[in-house]
Amino acid sequence: MVARLTLGSVTTADDVHEVSRDWQTYSSELGGVTAISEAFPIELSRAMFIGMDPPKHDRLKALFQAGFTPKRIAAHEKAIREIVVRVLDRLEGRETCDLVLDVAQPAVSRVIGSFMGIPEEDDEIWATLMNSTLGAGDPDLSPGGVDEAIEKALPEIFARCNKMIAARRENPTDDLTSVLVHAEIEDEMLEEHEIVMGFFLLVAAGNDSTRSTYASGMRALMEDREQMQLLLDDPGLIPGAVEESLRMFPAFAHFRRTATKDTELHGKKIKKDEKVVMWYVSSNRDETRYEDPDRFDITRRHAEPQLTFGGGVHYCLGASLARAELQEALPILARRLPRLEADGPVEWRTQVLIRGPARLPIGFATAR
Repeated sequence: MVARLTLGSVTTADDVHEVSRDWQTYSSELGGVTAISEAFPIELSRAMFIGMDPPKHDRLKALFQAGFTPKRIAAHEKAIREIVVRVLDRLEGRETCDLVLDVAQPAVSRVIGSFMGIPEEDDEIWATLMNSTLGAGDPDLSPGGVDEAIEKALPEIFARCNKMIAARRENPTDDLTSVLVHAEIEDEMLEEHEIVMGFFLLVAAGNDSTRSTYASGMRALMEDREQMQLLLDDPGLIPGAVEESLRMFPAFAHFRRTATKDTELHGKKIKKDEKVVMWYVSSNRDETRYEDPDRFDITRRHAEPQLTFGGGVHYCLGASLARAELQEALPILARRLPRLEADGPVEWRTQVLIRGPARLPIGFATAR
């Protein structure tokens, strides 16, 4: 891999690592967080901590972290397991399904929904709204494009959020929405619009990212029977399967920063206000860091962490929840449907920000 910048693209692991951690030089707030602003309007990103720089970012993220403590994540593992099992139970008697639409989507929607306190009967509505908004550049997910997402989907999302927030103020519960409503650090609480935008970010990321990585990881196991058998024979390889899925199939292909001053990266000049796009799909397959990087290998030992969740102040808040989901979902599906096989061509998402299969038809024989 040649370490270079092409039109502001950062492609190597070391360079992505450096840009991720230097928020003073590479700002999330100045120019937006995606390569194409139309895919994720800058006004929307700046309203969430993902599109802010410290100190505003740090205050918000600290309050949101109250809902992502190790204790809360651990307490949710049983619920994740039960959700995946229920989703697979619906396949009983069938011989084919769509791995994305029939398994990954309903499973991750219910996991993030249960975490946030969304009623199960609303999962499909929320998934549609989030797909429409984050998939605004994808005609399959959002036929009406960006305009329809802004004019229809976002207002409905915000109205639903406000209704849930009002209910939690009146009657606190143990879900994450209630935690956010009542979170307090040094006598400071989140404001209404901050909760709404944070809610949107968490549900959107939880819906899209884990679904794509889950489906892609299972496709890799399905296509490599040796790796599938290793996972079935040795539960100790589950963490390796999770990390390898995250490394090879990051749901978010990139994030962007904007240079706050003239600088230099890996010998290349970067001018103030220039876009710098970190391509995780490339950095996670950097051959200077990973031997045979395009091979899916659940026995791989990661000397350094993959960069799927970013780094520095913007390290993904939901990384632990995503890992917990994958640790439960991958082995359960492998055990229940051990003889997965392709049952038609894969249809891929066409949007530049989020990658992964849109449809993945499979055939199988169920097992208990």
